[in-house]
Amino acid sequence: MASATLWAANSALQGKGFSEFSGLRTSSSFPLRKINTSDDFLSVVAFRTASVSGGGGYRKGATEAKLKVAINGFGRIGRNFLRCWHGRKDSPLDVIAINDTGGVKQASHLLKYDSTLGIFDAYVKPEGDSAISVDGKVIKVVSDRNPANLPWKCVLRSLGIDLVIEGTGVFVDRDGAGKHIQAGAKKVLITAPGKGDIPTYVVGVNADAYSSDEAIISNASCTTNCLAPFVKVLDQKFGIIKGTMTTTHSYTGDQRLLDASHRDLRRARAAALNIVPTSTGAAKAVALVLPSLKGKLNGIALRVPTPNVSVVDLVVQVSKKTLAEEVNAAFREAADNELNGILSVCDEPLVSVDFRCTDVSSTVDSSLTMVMGDDMVKVVAWYDNEWGYSQRVVDLAHIVADQWK
Repeated sequence: MASATLWAANSALQGKGFSEFSGLRTSSSFPLRKINTSDDFLSVVAFRTASVSGGGGYRKGATEAKLKVAINGFGRIGRNFLRCWHGRKDSPLDVIAINDTGGVKQASHLLKYDSTLGIFDAYVKPEGDSAISVDGKVIKVVSDRNPANLPWKCVLRSLGIDLVIEGTGVFVDRDGAGKHIQAGAKKVLITAPGKGDIPTYVVGVNADAYSSDEAIISNASCTTNCLAPFVKVLDQKFGIIKGTMTTTHSYTGDQRLLDASHRDLRRARAAALNIVPTSTGAAKAVALVLPSLKGKLNGIALRVPTPNVSVVDLVVQVSKKTLAEEVNAAFREAADNELNGILSVCDEPLVSVDFRCTDVSSTVDSSLTMVMGDDMVKVVAWYDNEWGYSQRVVDLAHIVADQWK
């Protein structure tokens, strides 16, 4: 095919809201890139005519060039990711496939009706036994537990997937995530801490160092995404010597609803009836995105009977003497500038449910900031461990798209 340059058009999709718990909407978006048609054109872009519901029916939109995306695992993060993506009117991503063992009927129903998020303000329905439709956008549904068998290649009757959002929590090392590459996908973004030497990126902290040469990357954990932005501010302004963190975290699907076998004996106990102490690598993982903090942070998690929204309690010793007011002022400055859309500061006396569906990664509760003896700092920060995290997955996928090659 002759070499030419295509400019990606602005999306004609108007982002859909939610019937309840709508929260704050992310306003930032990443610019679309130039795409060269000499680069395996079919595997790089998908042309489609966007349609949006409005008035008495659908209206035709502009032709777009988009990165073809598949979601592997349509659980909590997979479905949150799709809702977040659907709400971005200028996304350079085109979600065209979902791999889910539950099948079309369950995928459609659980996307539409969510006990935490409420009813999805979009028209969702099954399309036969092999796809679902979201506001007229058809998304193919496949089912295979082995990623190596998935139809990601750009061949007849296959999908030509550019980027896989790996949301199972299972395929988090190079061998596991690499099966998507074997199946024909170009890149993989893991929505969990990666194992081994997989590069980890946290938007607002080190995502500007992303290299397009990497085929497999990790978005870290929800807790690391909450912790790293405000830890970065603390270290830059006051110098962190050492510290510990406790995350009071909503229970997750990895725990048992009733007492039953689990490799972690505490997670084996009924999640809805207990405060469950457990391990977390979130504090140590901060060093993956802020190498200067290697060996300086550690922490634990307390799993509690709430469906979502968690809170981090960090205590650090700093090298520069300070006051609580100065600490909060540093957070406000960062939230208004380089961490706008990632970090926020709340002055109201709120509780966990008030932070449901907040787009930011971390909300510092200013009234709980303390300084003891001028060098021991305590910071408490809220985060929606599903929705806020999924917004960052979309953001990181946008960065991948923006630097695609």
